[in-house]
Amino acid sequence: MNYKIDICLENDEKFSNFLHQKIREFNNKNSIHHKKAREKEAVQPINIIVSDNNKNWIGGLNADVYWNWLEINDFWFFEEYRGEGLGGKILAKAEAIGKEKGAIKALLTTFEFQARSFYEIKGYQVVGEIKDYPPGSSYYTMVKSLL
Repeated sequence: MNYKIDICLENDEKFSNFLHQKIREFNNKNSIHHKKAREKEAVQPINIIVSDNNKNWIGGLNADVYWNWLEINDFWFFEEYRGEGLGGKILAKAEAIGKEKGAIKALLTTFEFQARSFYEIKGYQVVGEIKDYPPGSSYYTMVKSLL
């Protein structure tokens, strides 16, 4: 086999897209679940947008439902809106919508300096931890049963 190895220390969007596409093709071929998730309307998005009285966004949540899972991708509020129960209401609403869409479990990731204790209070359990990522902290994968 003839081949050449090049090293590029800058972002290369064309090459990244090539690798992403090839991994997607491999996953589609070897996992019916991956293939089905890519079919039209298989991934069901959830966006909960919270605005102030002037219609300015102050935070919210976005998530996807697929494979009978609710995957929470982003969840954030301006600091002055924290600690009043708003986050708990939004999380509960996302979980309820996820259940309506067929989710039986929820998945999210968080850093140690973010919201691990908040999620634990809401019933999430740590199922994975990467220590010292970033240095001096940990990165967690957390799961909750929605049944």
